[in-house]
Amino acid sequence: MPSEGVPILTSAQIKGMEEHAFAAGMTTAGQMMEDAGQAVVDAILSQWPDLRDDPPRTLVLCGPGNNGGDGYVIARLLLDLGWPVEVFAYADSRTDEAQAMRRRWEARDPVASQLAPQTDLMIDALFGIGRPRPISAIVPRARYRVAVDGPTGIDLDTGLRTEPAFDADLTVTFHAAKPGHFLGAGPAATGRLRIADLGLAPASDLHLAAPDIRLLQKGDGHKYDHGHAIILGGPPGRGGAARLSARAALRIGAGLVTLVAPPEAQAENAARLDAIMLRTDPLADLLTDKRITGICLGPGMGIDRARDAIPAILAAGRPTVLDADALTALGTNPDLHPRCILTPHQGEFARMFPDLAAAMTRTSKVDAVREAAGRAGCTILLKGHDTVIAEPSGRAAIVDGRGAGWLATAGSGDVLAGMIAGLLARGATPFAAATTAACLHVEAARSFGPGLIAEDIPEELPKVLRALLP
Repeated sequence: MPSEGVPILTSAQIKGMEEHAFAAGMTTAGQMMEDAGQAVVDAILSQWPDLRDDPPRTLVLCGPGNNGGDGYVIARLLLDLGWPVEVFAYADSRTDEAQAMRRRWEARDPVASQLAPQTDLMIDALFGIGRPRPISAIVPRARYRVAVDGPTGIDLDTGLRTEPAFDADLTVTFHAAKPGHFLGAGPAATGRLRIADLGLAPASDLHLAAPDIRLLQKGDGHKYDHGHAIILGGPPGRGGAARLSARAALRIGAGLVTLVAPPEAQAENAARLDAIMLRTDPLADLLTDKRITGICLGPGMGIDRARDAIPAILAAGRPTVLDADALTALGTNPDLHPRCILTPHQGEFARMFPDLAAAMTRTSKVDAVREAAGRAGCTILLKGHDTVIAEPSGRAAIVDGRGAGWLATAGSGDVLAGMIAGLLARGATPFAAATTAACLHVEAARSFGPGLIAEDIPEELPKVLRALLP
């Protein structure tokens, strides 16, 4: 599996790609509507095959633009299959192509003047990638709910929700996924997502994150061939976070992992760890060892201790994850080296980049993380159900966190930091380490399921890795 998954395009990029295709004579707007409509019908029949033999009462909500044009095609194709279909036009069609598709529908059946209170299958072809807006009272009850391109009321660039919005069971989108399918309120409203290929080849610097299995394999060699990660821990009574990080770094495949903590904390750590080595050496002495290839700084460390350690760590220039207390110690708008990864949650991000965090209430989370990565000069992973990862070049990825809600538990972020540190120690680039670790983190949660706590994540990794590796 490649380190970059399916491309994700904004609304403007999709429109530009389609306009280029039309100008180049690759297809026409009318043909694309026909292809899009057929893709939606195919997706419905694939999702609910029993409907072939028991056609449901179907209501198609058609908007004024080309998304509405897709809806008229869908209605016509379903009528051809013998389904009882009704179309409600939210407004008059504005584009020539949408008007043509409406006329073809009206030659078969009239547009409904009012909505029935209940239907079996409702298809939202109102606005798609167009400007999000509330859908007012157009929310009749339906057993099956399908959105065309995106659910109305969700901004497909940001995932911001306009109330009320259409909550779909299935969304069929075209060419590529959109940011709003995975950000903010988008995942809950999107439901199951299917991407229909309409013959164009999208290119993007934003992708859905995917693990790079080349980083996870182990061939011949000894432990030092797979890197040595050190985890900096804190005082007695606060060592749990660092121990979680250390175990995760070892589970992800680092050849050696050492937990470095104050002498008074070592008895506590020794009682809980076996394969993890323990050290109390001064940091300056440790950093003279060139075999140390990855560092995790922050979990349970204490802000003052982290603040004291950061200058030496940065001066060493080693691949480093800064998490938890280290992020607080950095302060506002940190300036780091490109081998660093910052892993803030939303609150930590707001402390470091207050203006960008404030802007996220109205703009894209992806744009905010890209800007932050550019300012800091390093890779940033902003945690959440819609984790976004970006590097200073502008390359970015969104992690599909659907079905991993059990990660909302104390210590799961410490595990993620350790996983990233372990991959850094093994030689992964910061961006590849962050995207691969984040994907495996989610997969471990999905695999384990209800009742997950942070200690379970490293222990679930072998099962996840066995499913991925050839």
